[in-house]
Formats: sequence, C-alpha cells, structure tokens
Amino acid sequence: MIDISRLPSLKDVIHEFGLRPDKSLGQHFLLDPSLLARLASAAGDLTGVHVVEVGPGPGGLTRALLASPAASVTAIEFDARAVKVVEDLAAQAGDGRLRVLEADALKVDIPALVPAPRAIVANLPYNIGTLLLINWLHQVAAYRSLTLMFQLEVAQRICAAPDTSAYGRVSVLSQWLCEVDIMMTIPASAFTPPPKVDSALVRLVPRAAQPSPEELRAMERLTAAAFGQRRKMLRGSLKALGGAALLEAAGIDPARRAETLSVAEFVHLMQVMRARG
Repeated sequence: MIDISRLPSLKDVIHEFGLRPDKSLGQHFLLDPSLLARLASAAGDLTGVHVVEVGPGPGGLTRALLASPAASVTAIEFDARAVKVVEDLAAQAGDGRLRVLEADALKVDIPALVPAPRAIVANLPYNIGTLLLINWLHQVAAYRSLTLMFQLEVAQRICAAPDTSAYGRVSVLSQWLCEVDIMMTIPASAFTPPPKVDSALVRLVPRAAQPSPEELRAMERLTAAAFGQRRKMLRGSLKALGGAALLEAAGIDPARRAETLSVAEFVHLMQVMRARG
C-alpha cells in the first residue's frame, strides 16, 4: 500500500506537469489531503473492491484510494496532461494496483473493463457529471456503490423530495434505482480554482430489486415527458403517452403536475402505461 506522505505535494505535481485546470473540461482540483481522505472514506469499506475513478486530474483522490484497502484503482482520464501525472503515480506506487486509461468516460463500458465487486468514486467534471450519472444508472446493479462529487444544486436534485423545486427526472430515476444520500458539502474555496458554487458528495447504493431494461426505458420516456413541460398539468405533458386516460387508469388526478408525484406513483404510472401498451 502506497505511503502518501512520501509523495511530492499536489501543488508541486501540478507545477511539474504544467497541469493548469482547464475550464473547458470542467476541472476544479481538490488538493487538501485530509479532505481527500474523507472523500475516499465516504465510499465505505473498499476491501477487495475494484474502484473506478473518473477525472483524477493531479491524482489527489487517486492517492487516497490507493491508501485504502481497494483491490485496484482504474483511473479514467480524458486530459492527456493528467494521464501523464497519474501514470507517474502508478510508477511510484509500484504495486500494479493503479491502472490509467486515457478515454472519454461517457464512452467507456466500465463493467466490461473492471471486474466485480466494483465501485465508482470520483470528483466528476462539472460539465458532464449528470450525463455520466444517467449513463451509469443504466447498469447500476453492476456496482456496489457510486460515490460522486457534483455541484451542490445537482446533488440536491438527485436527492430532492417530491413537491420541491429541485425534484425532477434525475431525482425519480436515481431514487427509484438507488438509496441516495448527501454525505458532505464542500465549499467552493476548497477547490483550485474555486468554482462559482459549492459542491456536495453523493453516495448512491443500488437497491436489491432492479427493474428490467424494458421498465427502465419506459420510465425514461415517462419522466422525460412529464418533466419536459413541468409547468403543464400531467394530462397535457403526457398527452403523447395516453394523457388523461392513462392517468385515470392509474388513479392519478390528471390535473396534477409532475413534481407532485412520488417515486412510487411514477413507478405505478409506468407499470400501467406498459400494461396498456
């Protein structure tokens, strides 16, 4: 297991490799070792788990994950500059537990790349964080957990309750498939450079019972329609999927709006929609 205390500081690494954060890639680096250790710990017991990190940047969280009892760490990085940094870290670690993949994480089939048990732990690039989550939810049963850093408002949407302004499509899909919790909030000042907003760490643990691929596709269609025109009553926003007749068959008032439906009501509505063909 790597001795982090013997490694050069992250600031020195950034200077050595010329790794200035790239705004176009949504890069905001965390450099505080104690905070990074807390993030890794928030993922729970990683003993024997194959961990995937997306967007390692200068490798701060990567170091903390290597200091954990994880079986391996696979770092997926799009920025060629950061790839060199993490490859250097892998060479210094010298135990073969760290693998570096230069790739677009949106196009990587992680379950095909990394053996089970597997988990994702990542400080996600702000510009693709939600897209990555939606992609991973399609195969969420393949993971033990997802521990992910988002902008605070995105984290709040993931965990939002019905009848709140933050509640939306990502809330329903995430909470239907996983137990979700905000583990901690991180002020903008903790990052280099500081973003305009605070961030939060969300942990998603897949539920034991998962829907079929057909049910997931139906729920995606349903929630896309329902929240696509969230100011409309459901009889209007769901007109193409059955409108008032569908809602009445499900026992739901057609005059309600999408944000008032609980996750359980969306599941019931999806099941009725599928039964009606």
